[in-house]
Amino acid sequence: MSLPKRVVLAGNPNSGKTTLFNALTRSRARTGNYPGITVERRMGSLQVGDVRLQIVDVPGTYSLSACSAEEIVVLDEILPRQGLAPDLALLVCDASALDRHLYLALQVIESGVPALVCVNLIDEARDSGVSVDAAKLSAALGVPVALVSARTGEGMDALRAAIVATVAAPLRASVALALPVPLQAALTSIEAAVRASAWAKPGEDAARISALAKWALLSIGDDELAVPTALREAVESEREKQPDLDSMLIGARYAKVEELVAASVTRRSEERRKSERIDAVLTHPVLGLVVFLGVMTVLFQALFAWSSPFVDAIESLIGFLQSFLRTTLPEGALTDLLADGVVAGAGNVFIFVPQIAMLSLFIVLLEDSGYLARVAFVIDRVMGAVGLHGRAFVPLLSGFACAVPAVMATRTLENRRDRLITMLALPFMSCSARLPVYALVVAVVFPQGTLFHGFEAGVLALLSMYLLSVVTTLLAAAVLRRTVLRGPRPSLVLELPPYRWPEWRSVLRTVADKTWSFMASAGTLIAAITIVLWALLTYPRNEANETRFAQEIAAASDDGAVAELEHARSESRMQSSIAGTLGHVIEPAIAPLGFDWKIGIGLIASFAAREVLVGTLGIVYGIGEEEDETSVGLRDRLRHARRTDGTLLFTPLTGLSLMVFFVLAAQCMSTLAAVKRESGSWGWTIFLLVYMNVVAYVASLIVYQGGRMLGYV
Repeated sequence: MSLPKRVVLAGNPNSGKTTLFNALTRSRARTGNYPGITVERRMGSLQVGDVRLQIVDVPGTYSLSACSAEEIVVLDEILPRQGLAPDLALLVCDASALDRHLYLALQVIESGVPALVCVNLIDEARDSGVSVDAAKLSAALGVPVALVSARTGEGMDALRAAIVATVAAPLRASVALALPVPLQAALTSIEAAVRASAWAKPGEDAARISALAKWALLSIGDDELAVPTALREAVESEREKQPDLDSMLIGARYAKVEELVAASVTRRSEERRKSERIDAVLTHPVLGLVVFLGVMTVLFQALFAWSSPFVDAIESLIGFLQSFLRTTLPEGALTDLLADGVVAGAGNVFIFVPQIAMLSLFIVLLEDSGYLARVAFVIDRVMGAVGLHGRAFVPLLSGFACAVPAVMATRTLENRRDRLITMLALPFMSCSARLPVYALVVAVVFPQGTLFHGFEAGVLALLSMYLLSVVTTLLAAAVLRRTVLRGPRPSLVLELPPYRWPEWRSVLRTVADKTWSFMASAGTLIAAITIVLWALLTYPRNEANETRFAQEIAAASDDGAVAELEHARSESRMQSSIAGTLGHVIEPAIAPLGFDWKIGIGLIASFAAREVLVGTLGIVYGIGEEEDETSVGLRDRLRHARRTDGTLLFTPLTGLSLMVFFVLAAQCMSTLAAVKRESGSWGWTIFLLVYMNVVAYVASLIVYQGGRMLGYV
């Protein structure tokens, strides 16, 4: 059986490329109305009749000039310096912005790679008064052109037929550029160096040689690029003779693009567009920030107050399951493990699924509507001032969901220094794994209805944690830029996408995927850790104490006395257990932060994953305690937890100290593994682990001890 033909899907960021990939392959890749969503190759298959094609979705890029990791990925797929070119390059362009999107298409067509231009989003173009003449554009480019809307399905059948036809009978167009004489001479010299290098094979196609020479002229100079020495010397020699060769080549291409657009695109005259009036507010340096803070306040109100009924319902279900297990199974270690370990541990994380889902919903809606790109524009001034690249907004935003994909998204940044600064700072962004910890602590120390100067105290506390995470991220970047990763201030080049109504089917599917991913990963991890923790908290047992408590419980005269003895037995078991011993060992170090040995057990466990703290506290405060109508769950138990001196453990001050620690500490093994993989260095990974935890300890110490000095408890 012959191998399927390979079709590479390429285009500018935010051209609807991933939506088209999903439509062609029936995949469920993440789409978004923001530049830079795709950072890796995605592969799928397309079957049209008897023809089977492999579709490769590469990162969005504005050109083939290899300055960033994403551009190198695209270059290796479309114009490989070694290896085989694709059978077809499917070039996706936004119908409303052909003057920007045709530059990349022109580069690919110049290389001689068989191509098909897909003009996407024609529905939006029509709404804004733009029409594209596919026949004229096809004649000018020398390759087929298809008009589609991947979102609505318009033109998709014709596109599939065109892909099959073009693969069967590929067209290699030749686009003539008006090149200045000095540029022609320089390219001739560079082409000779390409032919003499290992990149060229005997009888190499002239179009590919020419394309590689143009690529070398615009790209060589980045120390990260591995290129033949003779080719680098040839480029540098020509640049010394004529320093503005790159400007000449870019100018010639854009002149051709203007010619193509003038011949094939018509625009209806219209008044100032509605989106421009909205942008006047949302991108205003002051009003834009005010709107952003307002949106974030609504988000945190939703996370804290609107999700409360769902949280209470799930908590009641968990209590029912624990009671059911205890009443249907015989007493013993297995029943304790299932009720107090698996159900209490994993269940106390799933309580926060409504908040995870709501956070994901808000982020997807803001991203798909086009609003988040405006936020990036507004805060670029702030980000640049502290040393972050403007495009780092994408990884930072991803950090609100999970730091692992956020670290991977740093590949969109052009140089290694910017990537390192971003990946070393972004773990401070408050990911969804921290949300269960915040929600639990806020519910315990700031119950709903608790007001602070007329505002809901819980909402203010939650908002403060997210603001702290953002401010700390920016400060960390500023310090890194001025110390260990000193370098010039980067600049932002960002395309503002059009405003779009989110597709609810896609939005809900994305929210469901993210929620299920959280449940699957957290549940699996917590189930495993819960079993280990239960064993560590249960064994070894002091048989003399067990015998004494059994006798006292049997002799107790009322239910209240039995409950007290059960609680005392649980305390005794934990005190003598392996986990209790570890907690007592670290207690002197964490006591200045307001934490006791039980919280210390949670801190140790949460280094596997932050959300494990909730399940751990569920075990620590749940072992040996019977559920009844007066016990409403973990939050109620924590509200009544006391220190050895009889004072309440979870006071507002202790709660704030604990949340601050979790905002700033590096407690995620997956994030550390991602940093190691992306940085290629154990040194930077260990540096991240040490400096974040030092910052977390010092900040928590200042909060707790400073609060005590001010008279708070």
